[in-house]
Amino acid sequence: MQQQRIVYDDAITRRFIFASVLFGVVGLLVGCIVAAQLAWWQLNFGVPYLTFSRLRPLHTNAVIFAFVGNMMFAGVYYSTQRLLKTRMASDLLSKIHFWGWQAIIVSAAVTLPLGISTAKEYAELEWPIDIAIALIWVVFAINFFWTLAKRNEKNLYVAIWFYIATIITVAVLHIVNSLALPLGPLKSYSVFSGVQDALVQWWYGHNAVAFFLTTPILGIMYYFLPKAAERPVYSYRLSIIHFWALVFMYIWAGPHHLLYTALPDWAQSLGMVFSVALWAPSWGGMLNGLLTLRGAWHKLREDPVIKFLIAGVTFYGMATFEGPLLSIKSVSALGHYTDWIIGHVHGGALGWNGLMAAGMFYWLVPRLYGTKLHSVKAADLHFWTSTVGILLYMLAMWASGINQGLMWRATNPDGTLLYPNFVETLIAIRPMYIVRLIGGSLYLAGFLLMVWNLWKTARSGQAVDGETTVVVEEKAPETVVVGKPAWVAIVTGWPLLFALAIIGLSFFLGWSSPVRAIAIMGAMLALGEFAWIVARRNRETGGPSWFAIIEGRPLAFTVLTLLAILIGGVAELLPTILIKQAVPHHGEAQQPYSPLELQGRDLYVREGCYVCHSQMIRPFLAETQRYGDVSRAEEFIYDHPFQWGSKRTGPDLHRVGGKYPHLWHYTHLMDPRATSPGSNMPPYQWLADNKINVKQAPKKLSLMQKLGVPYTNADVDGAEARQKAQAEAITADLASQGVQVAWDSEMVALISYLQRLGRGPQDVAPAVPGGIQTASTTGGTP
Repeated sequence: MQQQRIVYDDAITRRFIFASVLFGVVGLLVGCIVAAQLAWWQLNFGVPYLTFSRLRPLHTNAVIFAFVGNMMFAGVYYSTQRLLKTRMASDLLSKIHFWGWQAIIVSAAVTLPLGISTAKEYAELEWPIDIAIALIWVVFAINFFWTLAKRNEKNLYVAIWFYIATIITVAVLHIVNSLALPLGPLKSYSVFSGVQDALVQWWYGHNAVAFFLTTPILGIMYYFLPKAAERPVYSYRLSIIHFWALVFMYIWAGPHHLLYTALPDWAQSLGMVFSVALWAPSWGGMLNGLLTLRGAWHKLREDPVIKFLIAGVTFYGMATFEGPLLSIKSVSALGHYTDWIIGHVHGGALGWNGLMAAGMFYWLVPRLYGTKLHSVKAADLHFWTSTVGILLYMLAMWASGINQGLMWRATNPDGTLLYPNFVETLIAIRPMYIVRLIGGSLYLAGFLLMVWNLWKTARSGQAVDGETTVVVEEKAPETVVVGKPAWVAIVTGWPLLFALAIIGLSFFLGWSSPVRAIAIMGAMLALGEFAWIVARRNRETGGPSWFAIIEGRPLAFTVLTLLAILIGGVAELLPTILIKQAVPHHGEAQQPYSPLELQGRDLYVREGCYVCHSQMIRPFLAETQRYGDVSRAEEFIYDHPFQWGSKRTGPDLHRVGGKYPHLWHYTHLMDPRATSPGSNMPPYQWLADNKINVKQAPKKLSLMQKLGVPYTNADVDGAEARQKAQAEAITADLASQGVQVAWDSEMVALISYLQRLGRGPQDVAPAVPGGIQTASTTGGTP
């Protein structure tokens, strides 16, 4: 037994805090710009790199991966060293992690405005950057688990559990969702298509929110809130329930983003059931955080750190109530594709993540620089400015979203649409877009105030690294627990056996009738109650609990966490991926895109059209009246990637093919308000001047062959000729109406794709007869 002095690596924490604050300003500023663009389309400036549809992915990636990501790493590095009572295993790996992550962020900031995107929300970065993300994440994981192995604290504290779940699950999510075949250095196609791609994407998208924006921040809450409050966590048992229930249930909830779509009903129902069930463990975690302040509520009035942390936890509770609410099918029918979802997401990002980040920064920076916070009053002003800004934002989006949903479905007594012109909705909600901008600007102003306060604080002190002295004992391997090997005690433990039984029952929920589902859920509750009785009886015998056994064994803990998240992922994804072979075919709807249409589809992706337009008509009377026939699963089997979208700033485009003549599309893309007065869509004049790479057509068809799209070798060989023939048919029609445009222009390629949507291949189809139709006569506008 000997004493050892440990000096922590706090330099890495300071670096990540600096990066988080810097990119937080960038992300919030871009957010204010795109919010202003929705209210005043002129702010797109007619420049391709500054359009809303290209900047919006930049905003989301900057806030999620640059701001919150760097904040998360700062909190993880600081707390992990102190919870394990050891320095990070490798300073070199920490530096590689930091600089590698910043390089990834910079590459995203360059590529996304250039239109280099996979069009998969929260995963827009192309394949070389995806590989870099995976490599840097592995560096982070090695450093973290290596530190776990050399720790001087036997048991793992609650925060470490959540960090383990984050590292393992994000790796799985990122690798699966990023599977793609590259066409070139900056272009690839997802290996999944249509329904399969949609489910994989939202399995990733929802769980990116769960395991990048939630579980690590919960770990930070479990460390920093007790530290700031100088109180222990309210309930250790509740922490255990919170962790395992959250990790297991979250992974099943992704399909609630796809309710009433072409996704199989069983997957939709399963996603809804687990989403609603998530309310319980989420609020368990919220209450555990709030009640940690018991006996110290006076700190809420005096300490800005406590204000930010408690407000952040409260917003977490709000978001995790609203999420399950929006997962109920009848509520989703109204709220999906509207601004309500935008309000919900920002309540989590700005309220939960943003306020937790501020609280952590205000607590950390004075300690990292050996000084006091420069201005408590400025921190208080920041708190109120941010809180008012968030509330304005959310209220505006709630009002806007519910208004949108009600206007879209409103009908006259004779059953016709009350608001047939989609633009009427945009005009009605424009004041809410302005209020949103005001709220977002207030939040940004408060954030800038924090930047000044932290900078002044750091300048008043000097960088210091924390240290501690630990007693190091020779560790004898513990191979026997209560008369049996440790691994046997873990595998045969009652909690694991009960959990497997409950999981087995849960598999049948998605396929069950309501009565059987209630019976199954009753059986699950009975098993849970029985498990509690058994656990209580075991505690009374005085032996170690099953959880105490795995808590001191990181490998066992990590493996069980991995199994918990894989069960839900495999159960949902595997049947849906295999179902591709069983999708029925109906005529030419399943024919592959022509070479020119495929070129146009890539332009649709590049310009980010999916940001504002959906391609999924739901089985509602109002939607079929407005857009056309309900979308079917088989219509998307050759879509790599899928383009269903998640927001309707503009109308659905799935049946737009053939609805308007070529000239209408040309005019609409050149000046949207010429065809659709009141539209906030930016103009895309550069499409008429830019040329497609005609030589890429055979390469694209050849790659699609490898992905299972049934192009023949003759199709590949004749791709350039077919491409030109179809393009010349379109340009000839435009020329007959006085518009001259080159056959190989991007404009022509995009028009060919839009005219294909909801129809079969149009290789040399005649122009749609009739002159330009306005939105008022057609009932909508792309």
